[in-house]
Amino acid sequence: MSTNWRISSFNGALLAAYFIPAWTIVAFRIMISPIHGLYERPNVSVALFISDHLQLAALTTVRFAWLLALGKLTVVGFFAIFVVLITRASIRKAGGCDEALAMALAIGSAISFASMVMASQVGEIAALRLHATELLMLLGTAVVLLVERPAQPQIDRSVTSDDLSLQQSQLAEHR
Repeated sequence: MSTNWRISSFNGALLAAYFIPAWTIVAFRIMISPIHGLYERPNVSVALFISDHLQLAALTTVRFAWLLALGKLTVVGFFAIFVVLITRASIRKAGGCDEALAMALAIGSAISFASMVMASQVGEIAALRLHATELLMLLGTAVVLLVERPAQPQIDRSVTSDDLSLQQSQLAEHR
């Protein structure tokens, strides 16, 4: 097994292992039965906020549920693209998979933050903990991704120093 994994790639792979199945199941439950899926445990804070504070009609609630499912499936899609890209060592070392991970982190953080705020507004403590935990995982990976730079290609310094010494001596003779 090679040891050329960057910390952000490894952390992103762990996040993908959690978010792909968890958010896919939640999104498909919403797609199959929008109202029932919206009132399940991972989304109950959003459903209660919509019904208590926004007082939306049933059809508008269904549309909002589908929008939530679409957002979660978008995050899952970006995580899946990231997982495919990290399978190639050259892409992983150069940081070519960082864009897909960054998009998943940005959209997922926005969804988790909004869900966390809604959970705090309606008083759902269990949902608040779930969304806060997801948000902290996403933000932690985002910080690692921002701080860690892609691997730089190795430059053979002996060749460049010899070339410079020859060029300098030629310049000295021409004076």
